[in-house]
Amino acid sequence: MTQAAQPLAIVVFSESGLEVAKRIRDVLPQAAIHGFERRVSACDETFSDAGAHLRRLFGEGTGIVGVCAAGILVRALAPAVADKWQEPPVLAVAQDGSVAVPLLGGHHGANRLARQISAALGGASGVTTAGDVRFDIALDEPPAGWRVANPAAAKEVVGRMLAGDPVALDVAAGDAAWLTGCGASFAADAPATIRVTEKALAGDDLTLVMHPPVLAVGVGCNRDTEAEEVIALVEKTLADADLAPGAVACLASIDAKMDEPALHAAAKHFGVPVRFFAADALNAYADRLSEKSEHAFAAVGCYGVSEGAALAVAGEGGVLAATKAKSVNATCAVARAAANIDPSRVGQARGSLTVVGVGPGSAAWRSPDATQAIRRADAVVGYKRYLNLVADLIEGKPQHVSGMTREEVRVTKALDLAAEGRNVALVCSGDPGIYALASLTMEMLEKGDHRPDWKRIDVRVVPGITAAQGAASLAGAPMGHDFCLISLSDLLTPWETIEARLKAAALGDFIVALYNPVSRRRRSQIERARDILLTGRPGTTPVVIARNVGRDDQSVQVVNLEDLTPDHADMLSMVIIGNSTTRTFDLAGRTWVYSPRGYAKKLSFLKD
Repeated sequence: MTQAAQPLAIVVFSESGLEVAKRIRDVLPQAAIHGFERRVSACDETFSDAGAHLRRLFGEGTGIVGVCAAGILVRALAPAVADKWQEPPVLAVAQDGSVAVPLLGGHHGANRLARQISAALGGASGVTTAGDVRFDIALDEPPAGWRVANPAAAKEVVGRMLAGDPVALDVAAGDAAWLTGCGASFAADAPATIRVTEKALAGDDLTLVMHPPVLAVGVGCNRDTEAEEVIALVEKTLADADLAPGAVACLASIDAKMDEPALHAAAKHFGVPVRFFAADALNAYADRLSEKSEHAFAAVGCYGVSEGAALAVAGEGGVLAATKAKSVNATCAVARAAANIDPSRVGQARGSLTVVGVGPGSAAWRSPDATQAIRRADAVVGYKRYLNLVADLIEGKPQHVSGMTREEVRVTKALDLAAEGRNVALVCSGDPGIYALASLTMEMLEKGDHRPDWKRIDVRVVPGITAAQGAASLAGAPMGHDFCLISLSDLLTPWETIEARLKAAALGDFIVALYNPVSRRRRSQIERARDILLTGRPGTTPVVIARNVGRDDQSVQVVNLEDLTPDHADMLSMVIIGNSTTRTFDLAGRTWVYSPRGYAKKLSFLKD
């Protein structure tokens, strides 16, 4: 049965191991690099106490790939090791990538990861598990999609196989070539048996029950049906037909239900993906339904959602193993395929769009969530300048680029790709919700009634450090009290509206961060903004002008408000104008700017 990606941390203790860690991440894109803060730079997360950090990861169920000596991991994790059936994978990889050694969780992914990493690095895998070494299989960690009903029996069965004792193999369903081709000798009749079946059998100490991915569960439901109802119906349908949940390869439904939360909750409950089909595709199986529903046809355009979807996944040779069952708001049916089901090759997945803010430009100012969202994407959309900021994350991915004034084109492309079932990252600089594309995405989704496929995708917004925040941090704390953000660009907002907002900010004594302060054709607006704000604060009010924030050539300048001119800024600049209380002081050869919040009234040593 397909599982969610294992959370993984690649732990590095020195700069010399960082390059190997990055190569490992290339083949394990879900992994994040964790670096020892005093020795490793440019990583996703840092730590200072190695032992505590490793034990925390292990306790949370995060797999650990340590680019370090095995002894470091052994000593750190020894106090935390308690249950071999629950422990996540732990591996040690030599700093030169020459060997990957699984230390814990061999049959929970460590052996597989060791082989995967060593193949990518051109090294060796130090797998020591007896069954893996002799037969190149792990009965308690079968291939993707398979499930073991009673993994505790694997030790006894493998032990007999290693001792040369006869073991029977009974394949009642699916393709078990990974077993039949492993080199082991199977007897026709023996005390110990490996039974491959879609049936709900418990097994015993001498009978290892394995479930191949041969069942497809079709589900139809009313809008906003509770997840508990769908899950209960699926469980009952399987139980009534004596079918094992472990043999379920995926859930399936009509594409009109792609955004139905109950379906995705049920898929998560059973640990499988969910796939969707158009009504026409389901109607291709109309003659094989146990009954045709005119009501369903009138509602969604096909004669049966649950049975049709199950058969569509099972494909040629598939048969209904459980005909349509009903609850108050849902229907469920199960089809059995003649061969193993690969969910990635049937129907369509629900697409996703993540609108990602990558901050001002520096990788150090990019959140781990943003980094992972871009790494997980199978397509990226953005303005070329912004995609260049994450070039290391998107190498080899399809990239869709449009110009600076083509924002609607970018959003449309991102939505179209997601509607096709792709996992899309729409890349923005700074924060995507502040003068970026999150708001346009929401507007197009709200108004896109002509595109129902857009409304079915999964949408998420990942925040980023804004240019205003980055600029403020470089100068100290100029936005330490109430502030507002105003763009001086009148391309989308009438100047009269911008001017009204500036007057309100002057009247309210707000600290003001100005975006898009000056362009080649638009130079007088910053002078007008200056004059308006001077009506509510002194000419000596500090102004911070930060250019190329977060990048190698960043610069910061502090001037008085009365001296501010168009020559101080351009479209790569952020201008922060203090309020009437904003102050400056010199320390260690530089000027710092801050806006007091009033703590002097509370703390005696701050009083004059």
